[in-house]
Amino acid sequence: MSRILKHRILFVATLLIFAAIVPLHAQRTSAPIAPDSTLFTTYSLFSNGGQTTVDWLVCGSTQKSEGCYASGQLGPFVLVGAMLEGDPFIKGNVVTRAIYVVDSGSADVKLYVYKKVDTVTDSSDTVTVTLKHTVTLPLTGGSTASCSMAANKLFLFIGTDQSPQGVEVQKSNLNVIKVGGFSPPINVTAITSDQYGYVTVTQGTPGGESGFYLFGPDGFGREDGGGSDFVVGTRQAVPLTALGGATIRPASRIGYRARVSAQAEIK
Repeated sequence: MSRILKHRILFVATLLIFAAIVPLHAQRTSAPIAPDSTLFTTYSLFSNGGQTTVDWLVCGSTQKSEGCYASGQLGPFVLVGAMLEGDPFIKGNVVTRAIYVVDSGSADVKLYVYKKVDTVTDSSDTVTVTLKHTVTLPLTGGSTASCSMAANKLFLFIGTDQSPQGVEVQKSNLNVIKVGGFSPPINVTAITSDQYGYVTVTQGTPGGESGFYLFGPDGFGREDGGGSDFVVGTRQAVPLTALGGATIRPASRIGYRARVSAQAEIK
């Protein structure tokens, strides 16, 4: 057998081995499927005697069963203004996430933080929901207050249309700071977020004065100014009734500059 033929056979054999290894490697590094990916939680409000509870129900399917597996209640509250689930934390077949509930029905607005744990097996899902924290927010609520809330991985942003500033709540320690604010004061009308973690706190009245603050994924402000600017995500539309529309289009903010490196800034 010639030397060239030997080299060619060796080369082809190497390619076949490489082709066989690559798919296996790709499978090992692909993101695992969440154990609760075939399950869903629905929520419903129940009001009685001036109080509101949130009923929750977990349904869907597992590998060997389908149907509804657990139910319970959150509350009672005066008036639920907004709700969000946190990002899931997965360890084996256990999925843990937070449920954030804002009670804006009384003058003192409160944030309730629940811990929801799903333990998923091939035939069932065992669910526990426990109240972990209650935080009084420096916001004004009431029976007619409209509440807004949005989040990214690190922070919650919450406001009401009775307050001239929103708040930023750090998820890790529930530290609260006020954000936004204009002079003369204009109340919060909407809070929106996009898929990259940018959040806007929009303030104003339809056809009147308006302004906005935009925050980055790290919670720091990126931009602010006049106008009812907002961001949109990829899963749910932003209700725009409260935002209305400006009667005068603001001047263009288009323009950019080279970023200064951190090393240059130190000098």
